[in-house]
Amino acid sequence: MDTFFWAGAGTGFTCLMTALGAAVVLFFRREIHRNVQRLFLGFAAGVMIAASVWSLLLPAIEAAQRSGSIGWIPAAGGFSLGIVFLMGVDSILPVLFSHHTRKDSFSRTALLVLAVTLHNIPEGMAVGLSFAMAGQMQDPMLLASAAALALGIGIQNFPEGAAISLPLRQEGFSPCRAFWYGSLSGVVELLFGLLAVCMADFLQPIMPWLLSFAAGAMIYVVVQELIPEAHLGERSNIGTLGVTLGFVLMMVLDVALG
Repeated sequence: MDTFFWAGAGTGFTCLMTALGAAVVLFFRREIHRNVQRLFLGFAAGVMIAASVWSLLLPAIEAAQRSGSIGWIPAAGGFSLGIVFLMGVDSILPVLFSHHTRKDSFSRTALLVLAVTLHNIPEGMAVGLSFAMAGQMQDPMLLASAAALALGIGIQNFPEGAAISLPLRQEGFSPCRAFWYGSLSGVVELLFGLLAVCMADFLQPIMPWLLSFAAGAMIYVVVQELIPEAHLGERSNIGTLGVTLGFVLMMVLDVALG
Protein backbone atom coordinates (compact mmCIF):
# COMPACT_ATOMS: atom_id res chain seq x y z
CA MET A 1 0.00 0.00 0.00
CA ASP A 2 2.87 2.38 0.75
CA THR A 3 4.26 1.79 -2.75
CA PHE A 4 0.94 2.74 -4.32
CA PHE A 5 0.69 5.81 -2.10
CA TRP A 6 4.12 7.12 -3.01
CA ALA A 7 3.73 6.28 -6.70
CA GLY A 8 0.35 8.05 -6.71
CA ALA A 9 1.82 11.06 -4.91
CA GLY A 10 4.79 11.26 -7.27
CA THR A 11 2.82 10.94 -10.51
CA GLY A 12 0.06 13.14 -9.08
CA PHE A 13 2.65 15.87 -8.61
CA THR A 14 3.87 15.54 -12.21
CA CYS A 15 0.25 15.68 -13.39
CA LEU A 16 -0.35 18.84 -11.34
CA MET A 17 2.71 20.53 -12.83
CA THR A 18 1.43 19.81 -16.35
CA ALA A 19 -1.87 21.46 -15.41
CA LEU A 20 -0.05 24.49 -13.99
CA GLY A 21 1.89 24.85 -17.23
CA ALA A 22 -1.30 24.55 -19.27
CA ALA A 23 -2.85 27.28 -17.10
CA VAL A 24 -0.54 29.83 -18.75
CA VAL A 25 -3.06 29.97 -21.59
CA LEU A 26 -5.69 31.43 -19.25
CA PHE A 27 -3.81 34.72 -19.27
CA PHE A 28 -4.46 35.17 -23.01
CA ARG A 29 -8.07 36.27 -23.23
CA ARG A 30 -7.88 38.11 -26.52
CA GLU A 31 -6.92 37.01 -30.02
CA ILE A 32 -3.21 36.24 -30.12
CA HIS A 33 -1.14 38.21 -32.64
CA ARG A 34 0.21 36.10 -35.50
CA ASN A 35 3.85 36.69 -34.56
CA VAL A 36 3.11 35.62 -30.98
CA GLN A 37 1.39 32.50 -32.32
CA ARG A 38 4.49 31.61 -34.32
CA LEU A 39 6.61 32.19 -31.23
CA PHE A 40 4.42 29.81 -29.21
CA LEU A 41 4.47 27.14 -31.91
CA GLY A 42 8.24 27.39 -32.15
CA PHE A 43 8.50 27.22 -28.36
CA ALA A 44 6.41 24.03 -28.33
CA ALA A 45 8.62 22.54 -31.04
CA GLY A 46 11.80 23.37 -29.13
CA VAL A 47 10.44 21.87 -25.90
CA MET A 48 9.43 18.67 -27.69
CA ILE A 49 12.78 18.28 -29.49
CA ALA A 50 14.75 18.65 -26.25
CA ALA A 51 12.38 16.37 -24.32
CA SER A 52 12.68 13.73 -27.05
CA VAL A 53 16.46 13.68 -26.72
CA TRP A 54 17.15 14.19 -23.01
CA SER A 55 13.95 12.81 -21.44
CA LEU A 56 13.37 9.87 -23.80
CA LEU A 57 16.13 8.76 -26.18
CA LEU A 58 19.14 9.12 -23.88
CA PRO A 59 17.38 7.39 -20.93
CA ALA A 60 16.26 4.64 -23.34
CA ILE A 61 19.84 4.02 -24.47
CA GLU A 62 21.13 4.04 -20.88
CA ALA A 63 18.38 1.66 -19.70
CA ALA A 64 19.11 -0.77 -22.55
CA GLN A 65 22.84 -0.71 -21.82
CA ARG A 66 22.26 -1.36 -18.11
CA SER A 67 20.27 -4.47 -19.03
CA GLY A 68 23.13 -5.74 -21.19
CA SER A 69 21.55 -4.89 -24.55
CA ILE A 70 22.93 -2.79 -27.40
CA GLY A 71 21.71 0.72 -26.61
CA TRP A 72 20.96 1.95 -30.12
CA ILE A 73 18.72 -0.96 -31.10
CA PRO A 74 15.66 -0.09 -28.94
CA ALA A 75 16.37 3.62 -29.45
CA ALA A 76 16.36 3.37 -33.24
CA GLY A 77 13.66 0.71 -33.37
CA GLY A 78 11.26 2.40 -30.97
CA PHE A 79 11.87 5.80 -32.55
CA SER A 80 11.07 4.45 -36.02
CA LEU A 81 7.92 2.74 -34.75
CA GLY A 82 6.79 6.03 -33.19
CA ILE A 83 7.25 7.83 -36.52
CA VAL A 84 5.37 5.13 -38.44
CA PHE A 85 2.57 5.11 -35.87
CA LEU A 86 2.01 8.88 -36.08
CA MET A 87 2.19 8.74 -39.88
CA GLY A 88 -0.63 6.21 -39.77
CA VAL A 89 -2.64 8.31 -37.34
CA ASP A 90 -2.06 11.39 -39.50
CA SER A 91 -3.44 9.60 -42.55
CA ILE A 92 -6.45 8.15 -40.70
CA LEU A 93 -7.61 11.28 -38.87
CA PRO A 94 -8.99 13.12 -41.94
CA VAL A 95 -11.01 10.00 -42.82
CA LEU A 96 -12.38 9.50 -39.31
CA PHE A 97 -13.34 13.16 -38.98
CA SER A 98 -14.32 13.93 -42.58
CA HIS A 99 -17.33 15.85 -41.26
CA HIS A 100 -15.11 18.39 -39.51
CA THR A 101 -15.05 21.77 -41.22
CA ARG A 102 -11.39 22.47 -40.39
CA LYS A 103 -9.72 19.16 -41.15
CA ASP A 104 -6.12 20.38 -41.34
CA SER A 105 -6.40 22.36 -38.13
CA PHE A 106 -8.16 19.52 -36.33
CA SER A 107 -5.57 16.95 -37.44
CA ARG A 108 -2.73 19.18 -36.28
CA THR A 109 -4.39 19.69 -32.90
CA ALA A 110 -5.09 15.98 -32.44
CA LEU A 111 -1.53 15.01 -33.35
CA LEU A 112 -0.05 17.55 -30.94
CA VAL A 113 -2.13 16.31 -28.01
CA LEU A 114 -1.51 12.66 -28.91
CA ALA A 115 2.26 13.08 -29.22
CA VAL A 116 2.73 14.81 -25.87
CA THR A 117 0.33 12.36 -24.20
CA LEU A 118 2.36 9.44 -25.57
CA HIS A 119 5.48 11.14 -24.23
CA ASN A 120 3.92 11.35 -20.76
CA ILE A 121 3.08 7.63 -20.62
CA PRO A 122 6.67 6.31 -20.28
CA GLU A 123 7.53 9.18 -17.93
CA GLY A 124 4.67 8.15 -15.63
CA MET A 125 5.80 4.52 -15.88
CA ALA A 126 9.37 5.51 -15.01
CA VAL A 127 8.17 7.21 -11.82
CA GLY A 128 5.91 4.27 -10.94
CA LEU A 129 8.68 1.73 -11.53
CA SER A 130 11.08 3.75 -9.41
CA PHE A 131 8.69 3.69 -6.46
CA ALA A 132 7.90 0.02 -7.08
CA MET A 133 11.62 -0.83 -6.88
CA ALA A 134 12.01 1.26 -3.72
CA GLY A 135 9.05 -0.57 -2.16
CA GLN A 136 10.34 -4.01 -3.09
CA MET A 137 13.84 -3.32 -1.78
CA GLN A 138 12.64 -1.35 1.28
CA ASP A 139 15.52 1.04 0.64
CA PRO A 140 15.17 4.68 1.84
CA MET A 141 17.84 5.76 -0.66
CA LEU A 142 15.84 4.31 -3.56
CA LEU A 143 12.73 6.06 -2.24
CA ALA A 144 14.59 9.38 -2.16
CA SER A 145 15.84 8.75 -5.69
CA ALA A 146 12.29 8.03 -6.90
CA ALA A 147 11.05 11.22 -5.24
CA ALA A 148 13.83 13.21 -6.92
CA LEU A 149 12.86 11.71 -10.29
CA ALA A 150 9.23 12.71 -9.75
CA LEU A 151 10.32 16.23 -8.78
CA GLY A 152 12.50 16.56 -11.88
CA ILE A 153 9.85 15.29 -14.27
CA GLY A 154 7.23 17.48 -12.61
CA ILE A 155 9.28 20.64 -13.11
CA GLN A 156 9.95 19.66 -16.72
CA ASN A 157 6.21 19.14 -17.26
CA PHE A 158 5.45 22.80 -16.64
CA PRO A 159 6.71 24.02 -20.03
CA GLU A 160 5.24 20.89 -21.65
CA GLY A 161 1.77 21.82 -20.42
CA ALA A 162 2.20 25.26 -21.94
CA ALA A 163 3.55 23.65 -25.12
CA ILE A 164 0.13 22.01 -25.62
CA SER A 165 -2.29 24.68 -24.43
CA LEU A 166 -0.73 27.67 -26.22
CA PRO A 167 -0.78 26.13 -29.73
CA LEU A 168 -4.33 24.92 -29.08
CA ARG A 169 -5.32 28.48 -28.23
CA GLN A 170 -3.91 29.77 -31.50
CA GLU A 171 -5.88 27.05 -33.31
CA GLY A 172 -9.06 28.75 -32.10
CA PHE A 173 -9.78 26.84 -28.89
CA SER A 174 -11.12 28.87 -25.98
CA PRO A 175 -8.65 29.43 -23.11
CA CYS A 176 -10.60 27.01 -20.88
CA ARG A 177 -10.70 24.25 -23.49
CA ALA A 178 -7.01 24.68 -24.29
CA PHE A 179 -6.23 24.48 -20.57
CA TRP A 180 -8.44 21.38 -20.20
CA TYR A 181 -6.75 19.47 -23.02
CA GLY A 182 -3.30 20.50 -21.81
CA SER A 183 -4.12 19.26 -18.31
CA LEU A 184 -5.58 15.96 -19.54
CA SER A 185 -2.31 15.11 -21.28
CA GLY A 186 -0.70 14.85 -17.85
CA VAL A 187 -3.35 12.59 -16.30
CA VAL A 188 -1.89 9.60 -18.15
CA GLU A 189 1.23 9.89 -15.98
CA LEU A 190 -0.83 9.15 -12.87
CA LEU A 191 -2.72 6.28 -14.51
CA PHE A 192 0.29 4.60 -16.09
CA GLY A 193 2.47 5.23 -13.05
CA LEU A 194 0.09 3.17 -10.91
CA LEU A 195 -0.20 0.59 -13.69
CA ALA A 196 3.58 0.28 -13.73
CA VAL A 197 3.56 -0.56 -10.02
CA CYS A 198 1.18 -3.45 -10.74
CA MET A 199 3.15 -4.68 -13.77
CA ALA A 200 6.69 -3.78 -12.74
CA ASP A 201 8.25 -7.12 -13.71
CA PHE A 202 6.73 -7.04 -17.20
CA LEU A 203 7.25 -3.37 -18.08
CA GLN A 204 10.86 -2.93 -16.98
CA PRO A 205 12.42 -4.79 -19.97
CA ILE A 206 10.42 -2.87 -22.61
CA MET A 207 10.85 0.61 -21.14
CA PRO A 208 13.64 1.55 -23.63
CA TRP A 209 11.25 0.78 -26.51
CA LEU A 210 8.41 2.75 -24.92
CA LEU A 211 10.63 5.78 -24.32
CA SER A 212 11.98 5.72 -27.88
CA PHE A 213 8.50 5.21 -29.35
CA ALA A 214 7.29 8.36 -27.61
CA ALA A 215 10.33 10.27 -28.88
CA GLY A 216 9.57 9.29 -32.47
CA ALA A 217 5.95 10.38 -32.10
CA MET A 218 6.98 13.79 -30.78
CA ILE A 219 9.58 14.41 -33.48
CA TYR A 220 7.04 13.56 -36.18
CA VAL A 221 4.68 16.27 -34.92
CA VAL A 222 7.52 18.78 -34.65
CA VAL A 223 8.73 18.21 -38.22
CA GLN A 224 5.36 17.67 -39.84
CA GLU A 225 3.24 20.33 -38.13
CA LEU A 226 4.83 22.70 -35.62
CA ILE A 227 7.96 23.98 -37.36
CA PRO A 228 6.32 24.53 -40.79
CA GLU A 229 3.43 26.40 -39.12
CA ALA A 230 5.80 28.44 -36.95
CA HIS A 231 7.64 29.70 -40.04
CA LEU A 232 4.64 30.83 -42.08
CA GLY A 233 4.77 34.51 -42.97
CA GLU A 234 7.47 37.05 -43.72
CA ARG A 235 9.19 37.15 -40.32
CA SER A 236 10.17 33.50 -40.05
CA ASN A 237 12.88 34.34 -37.51
CA ILE A 238 10.12 34.62 -34.90
CA GLY A 239 9.50 30.87 -35.15
CA THR A 240 13.22 30.18 -35.00
CA LEU A 241 13.49 32.26 -31.83
CA GLY A 242 10.65 30.27 -30.29
CA VAL A 243 12.32 26.95 -31.14
CA THR A 244 15.57 28.18 -29.60
CA LEU A 245 13.91 29.37 -26.39
CA GLY A 246 11.92 26.16 -25.96
CA PHE A 247 14.88 23.91 -26.70
CA VAL A 248 17.31 25.72 -24.40
CA LEU A 249 14.80 25.90 -21.52
CA MET A 250 13.93 22.19 -21.74
CA MET A 251 17.56 21.17 -22.18
CA VAL A 252 18.60 23.10 -19.08
CA LEU A 253 15.77 21.59 -17.04
CA ASP A 254 16.51 18.06 -18.23
CA VAL A 255 20.25 18.30 -17.58
CA ALA A 256 19.94 20.17 -14.27
CA LEU A 257 17.19 17.93 -12.88
CA GLY A 258 18.10 14.67 -14.60
